[in-house]
Amino acid sequence: MNDLSSAGPFTRLLCHAGDWSWYRWFEAGKAPLKSAGVLAFGPDGVLFVGDSVGAAIFALDTQDRASAVTKPFEVTGISEKIAAVLGSAPDQILIYDTAVNPISKNVYLSVSRGRGPDAAAVILKLDRAGKLSVLSLDSIRFASASLPNAARGPRMEAITSIQYIGGNVIVAGLSNEEFSSNLRSIPFPFPAEGADAGAGIEIYHTSHGAYETNAPVRTFIPLEIGTEEYILAAYTCTPLVTIRVSDLTPGNQVTGSTIEELGPGNRPLDMVAYRKNGHDYVLIANSARGVIRLTLDHPQTFEDLTSRPQSKVMPRLRLSEWKRVHQLKKVDDATALILTDADGSIDLRTVALP
Repeated sequence: MNDLSSAGPFTRLLCHAGDWSWYRWFEAGKAPLKSAGVLAFGPDGVLFVGDSVGAAIFALDTQDRASAVTKPFEVTGISEKIAAVLGSAPDQILIYDTAVNPISKNVYLSVSRGRGPDAAAVILKLDRAGKLSVLSLDSIRFASASLPNAARGPRMEAITSIQYIGGNVIVAGLSNEEFSSNLRSIPFPFPAEGADAGAGIEIYHTSHGAYETNAPVRTFIPLEIGTEEYILAAYTCTPLVTIRVSDLTPGNQVTGSTIEELGPGNRPLDMVAYRKNGHDYVLIANSARGVIRLTLDHPQTFEDLTSRPQSKVMPRLRLSEWKRVHQLKKVDDATALILTDADGSIDLRTVALP
């Protein structure tokens, strides 16, 4: 069991000081998720799942490591297809999030079967041929990290967004601290003691004209500014904020820099960043403003809204042809995955990045 000659990149990550570490921090058996919320992929087919009800992050070994190229696809009526697989009614299916495995290009969905407090947490895989299957949580290799001060409540806001960045799982959500808006940087593999208390986040909310500490990050992406790692975070009503990753230390109180505003009465849903024709862009799917493309060239020149003229805004383009996009994920450098709700049908398909 300790022959590493054919070890993949994830397996190599597990080896510390020449020791085989897979069984030391991943266990085999039933992954006790109480809810399946936001999703993100890490190295070598590991899927991170936010469990807001259980106040924990799970790392699931999908064993999905066969490399594949992107092929266009479309699945119409995805809720009906999920219901058929789960033996349920379509109106009892709630799709919470999607994630694309960057190796296999298979799509994973976190689903609630049922709408009440006893709803079952389900993870499904949609392969490139359009076949749906359930990822068994009863027999899987997994690890977990508990969030000790996560906010409890019915709104699934203990964990609102997660990303794997530079060997750490960055987790956004609400805590029960004075600064309830919280970001945690959890090393991966997860520490035995679980996650720390994270950092409290303060931002200037332009629509309200005040600094706030109780609004959670709704979605975020990694962003490199100079030689430092940041995240670009989007909040409801809709400030965009840069936050330095190195500041996310336990108990720290961090003030982000609000660099753009998309307007009130709006909720950001998903973000992806990409480069095309020599320019850097971010696409943001929104509840009230559709999908907007912002130009992110030269991020080191971003100015805080509190000190720059209000007339100076980032170049932007609204994609009016992308209608009712609820989820937006990057497949590769040229392709995105969108979940749309049009004319009563919930559809999943790939599109070219604009």
